[in-house]
Amino acid sequence: MSEFKSILLHLDGSDNDPRCARVARALAAQHGARLSAQFAVMPITSQLPVVMGGASAIYPLIEELQAQRRQRARAIFEDLAGGVAPTRWIEAGTEPLIESVVRQALSADLLVLGQHNPTDPNGGGVPADFAESVLVSAGRPTLVVPYAGEIDGEPGREPLVAWKPARESARALVAALPMLRNARRVHLVAAPGVSPEQRNELLDYLRLHGVTAPVEQHGALARDVGNGLLSLAADANADLLVMGCYGHSRARELVLGGASRTVLASMTVPVLMVH
Repeated sequence: MSEFKSILLHLDGSDNDPRCARVARALAAQHGARLSAQFAVMPITSQLPVVMGGASAIYPLIEELQAQRRQRARAIFEDLAGGVAPTRWIEAGTEPLIESVVRQALSADLLVLGQHNPTDPNGGGVPADFAESVLVSAGRPTLVVPYAGEIDGEPGREPLVAWKPARESARALVAALPMLRNARRVHLVAAPGVSPEQRNELLDYLRLHGVTAPVEQHGALARDVGNGLLSLAADANADLLVMGCYGHSRARELVLGGASRTVLASMTVPVLMVH
């Protein structure tokens, strides 16, 4: 039976860190999991702009920004350490950003990280496609926390499960089982073409794995699946969206499916994804 025993929280000194930390702490407390906080940002050299006469003049400024990011992240960790045990602090050091987070995520049951906020003045520590890159590279269950919207405690009391007969969707469903077992009600939306028999098989699978909450089924979304899922989540008052992450790396370029890309850009509820 799947469960969360090791949760990895990514911190980068951004304004979304406290929200991510609250979610991770609630999940760790609910499931009796060890919570590790990893401070990981891009190396200073990769943040230096191209300036006339070299970058030596601006290097100390970016170094100070980096120190401030770490200070904010460390303060959040100290607060976590006072409320959840056991906890662990990790720093990426000189290892490349994505590789460092992926390496830690491979030995965690769940990774918690923040949605990219293009207007965050403190959000320059990671690239805009950080969440997508980690999702595709690690292949581990990842809970992406939005920078907007209300989050009240542990997500998953009213989850919306987006189902299609694909390995990414199946992996996301299995990863979400520890949260679905605590749900008050589960919302289910299946892709077009999923037969009533297949839906019943899915409901039977949930029951076999201890999901006792009533399941409310919704009609298939035929077009604009990403925005359709977000609208359905809002209409159902869902506090969690569970879905597969569809995408791949091609010639060093990350290519995400349309629904995954839309959800990651416009989400207002936490999203549990697996590639």
